[in-house]
Amino acid sequence: MKNFYERLVRPLLFSLDAENAHHLTLEMLRGASHFDLALHVLRSFQPPPKPKTLFGLNFPNPVGLAAGLDKNGLALPAWGALGFGFVEIGTVTAKAQPGNPKPRIFRLPEQQALINRLGFNNDGADAIAERLRRLRGSGRWPTVPVGINIGKSRATPLEKAAEDYLWSFRLLRDFADYITLNVSSPNTPALRDLQEPRALSGLLHAIGKEPGAATKPLLIKISPDLSPIELEGILKVCVENGVAGIIATNTTRDHSSIPSELDEEGGLSGAPLRKKATALVRDIVTKAAIPVIASGGICDAESAWEKFQAGAELVQLYTGFVYCGPRLLREIMAA
Repeated sequence: MKNFYERLVRPLLFSLDAENAHHLTLEMLRGASHFDLALHVLRSFQPPPKPKTLFGLNFPNPVGLAAGLDKNGLALPAWGALGFGFVEIGTVTAKAQPGNPKPRIFRLPEQQALINRLGFNNDGADAIAERLRRLRGSGRWPTVPVGINIGKSRATPLEKAAEDYLWSFRLLRDFADYITLNVSSPNTPALRDLQEPRALSGLLHAIGKEPGAATKPLLIKISPDLSPIELEGILKVCVENGVAGIIATNTTRDHSSIPSELDEEGGLSGAPLRKKATALVRDIVTKAAIPVIASGGICDAESAWEKFQAGAELVQLYTGFVYCGPRLLREIMAA
């Protein structure tokens, strides 16, 4: 598998613009999702099962796909076939939006990192809900838990953020095993202001009042750039509102580890985020009894198990998967 992806597939993809490579990968996996033979081939990459139960959900293994790789829920059957223990789609916004101007994804291979400033480009909650409805009706819905990550539309004023999230929540909750509120992307102006305790409490209260909301695990995805005081405020609000879990972390605005000549505006992910993300996981586990899903800097088995040892219950892959491909799943589960 290492030879197949890193010697053949990755050089082809890396010969393309990063976003074009992303779209090509998604289209291939989307196509594979419609054919039993293709899904059977993808299953050859699956790691042995290592079941985990969390939030009342059964995960075949604790390694998931992070939000961002499949924003529009195009290839759910293929991600499940590849062996991910769960899949999180999104970020989905109430309104369809194109995102920021291109180019907006940048590879830094020597650092095993990516910088993106995509800006929540997605088809919008209505279109994605209809796509998921069709998938469920087709009988090809994956057997692994599916999370849906929702965020604020760029055009929506911050004071109306709760209404915006509620629109997506109402449309998508029936298709989700859990819902994640993304309040931490660095690429939507002022979005991180929703991590402020009063704003976050208002958002959680609004969603908590929805009929049936208590039966759907609700998670919060937070920034790695929080101060200890900011983190304590978030944890207090999460405990008070019965948040099921925290995803730590989103991408970072701290680019101090990147050579200036390679730097771009946007959120940094990959190996440079490893230590900061692990430290935040450890800090959360020390301060609150809220389950943590770790995401950030997981590029090999060692960095994944570092997150588990810090107290994470589950982990998610994005940048590490871009660089290592399916073998990364097996290496983590074999460690």
